[in-house]
Amino acid sequence: MSEQPSRSYERFPLARRIEHIIMLLSFTTLALTGLPQKFSSAPVSIAFVGIIGGIENLRRIHHFAAIVMMLGTAWHILVFGYMAYVRRTRLSMLPSLQDIKDGWQALMYNLGFAKSFPQMGRYTFEEKMEYWAFAWGAIIMGATGFMMWNPISTAKFLPGEVIPAAKAVHGGEALLAVLAIIIWHMYGVHIKRFNKSMFTGKMGEDVMLHEHPLELADIKAGLANRPVEPAALRKRQRVYFPIAGVLAVFMLGGVYGFVNAEKTALTTTERRVPTVEVFVPQTPTPAPTLTATLPATETAAPTQTITGATPSTPSTPAVASALTWDNAIGAMLQAKCGICHGAAATAGLNLTTYADAIKGSNSGAVIIPGNAAGSLIVQKQQAGNHPGQLTPEEIAQLIEWINAGALEK
Repeated sequence: MSEQPSRSYERFPLARRIEHIIMLLSFTTLALTGLPQKFSSAPVSIAFVGIIGGIENLRRIHHFAAIVMMLGTAWHILVFGYMAYVRRTRLSMLPSLQDIKDGWQALMYNLGFAKSFPQMGRYTFEEKMEYWAFAWGAIIMGATGFMMWNPISTAKFLPGEVIPAAKAVHGGEALLAVLAIIIWHMYGVHIKRFNKSMFTGKMGEDVMLHEHPLELADIKAGLANRPVEPAALRKRQRVYFPIAGVLAVFMLGGVYGFVNAEKTALTTTERRVPTVEVFVPQTPTPAPTLTATLPATETAAPTQTITGATPSTPSTPAVASALTWDNAIGAMLQAKCGICHGAAATAGLNLTTYADAIKGSNSGAVIIPGNAAGSLIVQKQQAGNHPGQLTPEEIAQLIEWINAGALEK
């Protein structure tokens, strides 16, 4: 006689599964577009930025994924409120003292000092750790992301030093989150047990018996997901929906303010820099006449007059560049290079001010006034595939500015 397949129980409804997939995609996109910015000098990062189409495209994708995650977080808060107040679902994801006991027993079991693995309910202590680590990470990433996205607004209330500090915290938390997902979540959920319930919505009775025996016992006893009386449900909905509406407007306003608080130098625009002609008379000035005279003690010789030849056609008007650090070059370099060579001063190079740019990097001067070909910044840009790669037009402007003397004003 063939074995009967074990019974399945619904673990996650469709709405929760869609929410999980959206957060999964946004998190993955943030990781793929954020780590190349943290490790900008790595060859793989440079190659990836080139594939994406440049640092500006990478930032746009990163910002879009951040907006999706913020909206997903807002939705999750509203759903949590509905389940807690309207449905009166048990808040089984909240940490408790029992989770510490379960974690200790699991450790002793894995080390061979305990005879049995702990029996757990709706969520295991591992799942709770992952959930609250994600929640904490979202708060940290949101706060530091706002500071980097809106540095001017941040500096109105906090010291300017918090902005490079936020950049360091943002990158470190991102790396920690990626490693936690790869090492902890992927192994524990998809490799060790290959738990597909977040995608299928169901979990077999044999898996439930092993992973969530206390929840299985509640389901069979009729204690889990008890229906709510229709009258009580409607009464709670009438109270919750207006509150949820106000909260939703408040959170959407927060997201809008996050994105549109200011326009910083991270937005690159094409600049039209005018050139001016230096005044040159149409009638060429003749070369000076030089008269060679012998000393009085020597025999006098006829005076020799050397007259410069007058060109038959006017000389080409000289063109002087109107480019200066203040009117174009400074903003261009800060927009393209500021993420690495701003306050962080990667390799000792800070392009925030003219004085810092002329000072150079740990390797020496990178801008040599009057000598664009010998300037390291031009050599790096002409080599291509730089994390803060300038366009050909911008490189031409940089060369013109340096050859004209690299003027500040």
